[in-house]
Amino acid sequence: MSVTRTKTHAGAAVVSALLLLGAVGGCGKTETSASLVADAKQFIQKGDSKAAVIQLKNALVKNPADADARLTLGLLYIDTGDAVSAEKELRKALELGVPKDKVIPALSTALMQQQQYQKVLDLAADAGSDADMLALRADANAGLGRADQARDLYAQALVAKPGHVSALIGSARQALARKDLEQANRLADEVVASNPNDATAWMFKGDMLRAQAKAGPALAAYDQVLKLKPNHRSAHVERAFVEIAEGKFDAARADLEAARKLTPNALMVAYAQALLDFTQGKHAAAKDALQKILRVAPEHMPSVLMAGAVEHALGSMPQAEQHLRKYLAAMPEHRYARKLMVSTLLKMGQTTEALTQLTPMLESGKDDVQLLALAGEAYMQARDYGKATAYFEQASTLAPNAAGLRTSLALGKLATGDDARAVSELEQSTKLDTKSPKAAVLLVMTELRMKRYDKALAAAKALEATQPADPMVHNLKGGVYLGMNDMVNARASFDKALSLKADYFPAAANLAQLALREKKPDLAKQQLVSFLEKDKKNVEAYYALTKLALAQGRNDEANQWLEKASSENPEAIGPARTLGAHYLAIGQKQKALTLARKFQVANPKNLDLLDLLGQAQIANDDLPGALDTYGKLAGAAPKSAMAHFRLATVHAQLKNLNATAEDLKKALALQPDFVDAQVAQAELAARAGKVDDALAIARQIQKQRPKEALGYQLEGNLTMGQGKAAQALASFEKAFALAPSGANLIKLHAAMRQSGKGKEADARLAKAATEHPNDVALALYVAENDLSNKRYKAAIAGLEAVLKEAPANVAALNNLAWAYQQEKDPRALKTAEKAFELGGSSAAVTDTLGWMLVEQGDAKRGLTLLQKAVALAPEAADIRFHLAAGLAKTGDKAGAKRELERVLASKNFAQMEEAKALAKTL
Repeated sequence: MSVTRTKTHAGAAVVSALLLLGAVGGCGKTETSASLVADAKQFIQKGDSKAAVIQLKNALVKNPADADARLTLGLLYIDTGDAVSAEKELRKALELGVPKDKVIPALSTALMQQQQYQKVLDLAADAGSDADMLALRADANAGLGRADQARDLYAQALVAKPGHVSALIGSARQALARKDLEQANRLADEVVASNPNDATAWMFKGDMLRAQAKAGPALAAYDQVLKLKPNHRSAHVERAFVEIAEGKFDAARADLEAARKLTPNALMVAYAQALLDFTQGKHAAAKDALQKILRVAPEHMPSVLMAGAVEHALGSMPQAEQHLRKYLAAMPEHRYARKLMVSTLLKMGQTTEALTQLTPMLESGKDDVQLLALAGEAYMQARDYGKATAYFEQASTLAPNAAGLRTSLALGKLATGDDARAVSELEQSTKLDTKSPKAAVLLVMTELRMKRYDKALAAAKALEATQPADPMVHNLKGGVYLGMNDMVNARASFDKALSLKADYFPAAANLAQLALREKKPDLAKQQLVSFLEKDKKNVEAYYALTKLALAQGRNDEANQWLEKASSENPEAIGPARTLGAHYLAIGQKQKALTLARKFQVANPKNLDLLDLLGQAQIANDDLPGALDTYGKLAGAAPKSAMAHFRLATVHAQLKNLNATAEDLKKALALQPDFVDAQVAQAELAARAGKVDDALAIARQIQKQRPKEALGYQLEGNLTMGQGKAAQALASFEKAFALAPSGANLIKLHAAMRQSGKGKEADARLAKAATEHPNDVALALYVAENDLSNKRYKAAIAGLEAVLKEAPANVAALNNLAWAYQQEKDPRALKTAEKAFELGGSSAAVTDTLGWMLVEQGDAKRGLTLLQKAVALAPEAADIRFHLAAGLAKTGDKAGAKRELERVLASKNFAQMEEAKALAKTL
């Protein structure tokens, strides 16, 4: 029975549906675009915007040329806040012939909502001068910062229509901009009092209160708007802005959801959502929202500004710069945007431009803590530590409880050598901010640098008390113990760091260093290999193993570690770039070129890979290719001083000295303290005989870097080149005082010898060699000095000591082979062969083996090698002399005479008398 009844009902339903369809069909009603527009207008009167939009869109499907539908839809979009769609519909309405006086005021309002102020004024030229248009023109002028014109137009609007709401609101905004709060509030109260049921009046009251940071009253005003007009999208959005500022993120999210239901595509809803995401640190989400906004409204300046801020927060500085330049072109006086631009430029290393943009703000920004801190950072980058410290001190005075400022001030004090004040500021900073480890870490490192180990340890332990689970803290404490030579506690600290975080590489690296200190290189290697078993992609571990292998002379193993680093990280550019640079360093130039091309093709916009490709092309003698590559680099990064410097190096090798000079000038215009370019410019001037200009550059470097040796080294080199050894000696003394390194001592020694202070020079050199037994460069120089003075036994002892520490040092092997040969030691040839195996691309190494073979009777191979050596260094007179002597020994007198003629034409050739004697035999 139940089955039968169900079937009966189903059949009845079908019949009813058919009857209903028949009734509808029989009615004959056809909806027109006009009837749909009429329906939409009824929905608008009822406050149902969504239904109205649907009906208007249906009308336009039936008749795209319905001007009334276009106009009505445009006006509705303005009311719901979708200014972009409003502009589109209203422009179509104009094209369809709707009178201008009906469209232009609305279109101007849509443009105002998008902050396209100039377009409003351009459009207003074709409009009338009623109160509404006068007020709109006033608003546009105010938006462009033309306060006087705006004030006059508001006054005209109020004359045309006393009590005009928009004109009163605009006048109040101007008063607020003038910081005349009394007048602004009086006008706002007047608007509300005369229009108590006007939502626009209450909206402005809320905006006024919000501008004065009166969050509670502002929220109350927006509540009043929503009472009068529950579907007021802007009230929800503005209320959300206040809630975001107050940290009431859930309430803001609810308001934005309500606004989104009313107008899903409204620009300001999307903008407010981006602001909420940005404020909560959801930078990727904010970026996504802003990209959608700027796709449809590329001139929406608040979104452009926030896009700059978001890219800055994400570390994408070129993109941040692009957005901020666009914003500042429209709003050049906007202080926040300018400060953000300065910060962006500093992070990109564009110090000069950052200072150019910053300086005009400083006079009026003496109370702006953020601006003063930026000035301090900029002058730190410019190496003007005195000014940097002064600005950090001003900022710290204004905000004495800002821990970050005290930390920055401490860095400035460290740079100026005021260690005591730096420590004091860091101690204050750690007290002010116990949660952030930055100042505490700097304090430990500063005490450690000053070798105040007890205080460093106390600071490290204090930091450990607040950050007990941070592996960095234990690693830092281990570093302090290392300074104290307490290996047991150092190892315990590093082990603790690894127990907290097994893949914390700094601790593993320190344990490897401990093993090396104890002369246990195999244990160091084991430590690093064990670490890679836990983290096989760790690039730093591969680099450490590479360094260890190189130190032990295992070049093939070093290659394998770097190749492994790249293969384990096949998409990573860093390991590939390092491998390419290594190939170049060891002379495997074709491998470097192949690798650079492969990665550069896959990453065409990567500037580091372009740089590597250029270097590989230079190494492979492809100078036109390098010129093209570095031209692309300079084109892609026109504000990169390094790019122009690279171009200069290629032009110099192409002997185009004018282009070299221009490239260097561009590099230094972008970065006046770019020291590599300064040195190159000095060398170029010296080559052109303008030694005074070169010396002026050296002295400029000394002023820019008073605590660095480079400027004095350059001055010494230039005066040595002039044959003024005594002047050079004074410069090298200053360089050595600032940086007592083996390299500076070598320069100093040469100047002393040429100044007639040979004994004193040798004594000083011997003392330094004793004090720094592990300085390979110094030991090599001492041995070379012994060789030049024919102290072969002393040279042999020194070189053998070097080779114990660095068994693959080609220079040491080559010089040792030569010393053995002079002492008739049978190990000479074997040593020379080993040097040639490791460094066969060196003219000096090839010459040593070739000459040795000639002297020992293997003239055929010896001459082949000597010819290769001459080809590698055609200007080296000593090598050419060896070739001439070899040719003479084999009976080729004509060839020997030809080579000797070039030798005898040389200047400052040490074996000149021997060459003359050989010439006489021919």
